[in-house]
Amino acid sequence: MVYPAIVLVRTSLARYSITGRHQGWVGLGNYARLLGQEALPTVVSNTIVWVLTIVAVTLVLSLGLAQLLNARFPGRNVVRWTLIVPWAASLIVTSKLFVWIYDYYFGILNGALVGLGVLGGPVDWLGNDRTVMSAMIAVGVFVSLPFTTYVLLAGLATIPNDVHEAARVDGASPWRAYRSVTLPLLKPALLVATALNVIYVFNSFPIVWTLNDRNPGFAHDTMITYMYKIAFRSGLRDVGLAAAVGVVNVALILVAVAAYLRTVNWRDAEA
Repeated sequence: MVYPAIVLVRTSLARYSITGRHQGWVGLGNYARLLGQEALPTVVSNTIVWVLTIVAVTLVLSLGLAQLLNARFPGRNVVRWTLIVPWAASLIVTSKLFVWIYDYYFGILNGALVGLGVLGGPVDWLGNDRTVMSAMIAVGVFVSLPFTTYVLLAGLATIPNDVHEAARVDGASPWRAYRSVTLPLLKPALLVATALNVIYVFNSFPIVWTLNDRNPGFAHDTMITYMYKIAFRSGLRDVGLAAAVGVVNVALILVAVAAYLRTVNWRDAEA
């Protein structure tokens, strides 16, 4: 989504060059108009919830999965290969698959939950304001798990077995050894996984758009889909305002990239 943002910014700059300094003031006015948009607080809140929840849940689940896949058991390689499939598949394909899973009438999720007696009737997961964000977050976690698990698995592979043996000799319990030995040594991988996930999840246009495209307004949009709707799909049809959103998005992405580069440099220094 960085490229569409750049296109919008380029369009705004072209308008400035054609009409002169007055148009430049109009361009700056787009940011003032952006702050006055009624939907902006909701979209910002959605974005914060979307990014923080997916990153936090993904990291917690990935820690457990990485620990499991680092152990030796029959069929471990098959499980590892299977785990990578959701990450390798197209996001549009995966998101569309979940649209069918969540379907009110024919979705297997409603069928399974109603059949087990968990629900008294089917739920409109993607049409109910109370469930649509949770349903999208579940898909975001599902898609983010494989990559994060493999990053943490690579981090676990760098920890020498001698360290764990020394902890056992000193009488440390498995939990104490994990908390005091494994997690500190896993910190570089955790920092990299967190930084990359923030960038990846923030830019998850296909997931939000595919699951939320039937809902009017901006009640469940993030900053990325908000920018697109302002430019092409809403009643505003305002490229200048969308360009302002794009610049804000790019700035946020650059901050995340800077944090990631700092993490890499810190890791190199530790090495």
